[in-house]
Amino acid sequence: MLILVAREFHSRRLRRRIHLPMVGATPPTTICSVPTYVFKTSMSVPLPREAVFAFFADAANLERITPPELRFRILTPHPIPMQEGTLIDYRLRLFGVPLRWLARITDWEPPVRFVDEQVRGPYRLWRHAHRFCAGSEGTVIEDTVHYRLPFVLFGDLFHPLVRLQLRRIFRYRQSTVRRCLPGTADRSEH
Repeated sequence: MLILVAREFHSRRLRRRIHLPMVGATPPTTICSVPTYVFKTSMSVPLPREAVFAFFADAANLERITPPELRFRILTPHPIPMQEGTLIDYRLRLFGVPLRWLARITDWEPPVRFVDEQVRGPYRLWRHAHRFCAGSEGTVIEDTVHYRLPFVLFGDLFHPLVRLQLRRIFRYRQSTVRRCLPGTADRSEH
């Protein structure tokens, strides 16, 4: 009987090991898992896609379009050659707490899209996809962020505050991008 129980236990462990999700895949949500949230925003600018992509491809511009109270600083020496695999080290403050953040460019397709993912930082998961679509009056910039909060037990509790902060950060970014890109300062958001 003991051998039969041990085999059954081993068999269940083996089945679980075999059916693990692939690296990078989003695991199925269960009662005990941490939810993955999605934040999306977009804006239009009256410039060609190549010019808009070039602005976002310059990592130094990230400091310019981040709200000053976050005290965002890039620690990686400039210029940063942007390509798949590039690592960028930042320092910032979230809710007044000083943090380090290391991001990797995991997808690089100029002038269409790029993706940065947190390697080390405050989130359990952070995947930010930047997409640049040619439109009839210029370029549509689409941002999609998939994120998971730390602290399994408190993540849901803090999510409304985090979501509010993300909305504010991206509103600031959009406003600043309009001021920084030539020919966009006087255009309203589409």
